[in-house]
Amino acid sequence: MQIDLEIENGTITHCAFIGGCRGNTQGVAKLVTGRNADEVAAELEGIQCRGGTSCPDQLSKAIRSYPG
Repeated sequence: MQIDLEIENGTITHCAFIGGCRGNTQGVAKLVTGRNADEVAAELEGIQCRGGTSCPDQLSKAIRSYPG
């Protein structure tokens, strides 16, 4: 899975998943766009699915490692 992410001034302005469960990842992307990145990362961190992680958990990691 890959995450296409853009954050401007602490706000998620774009989020798209490539891979993962299409319906769930599209829903997560819509729900987080326009929200504060740090708040989203804190809410999604640690959510489990398969392999000890999940699409939301991976988004949390992507937000935390976003350059800027």
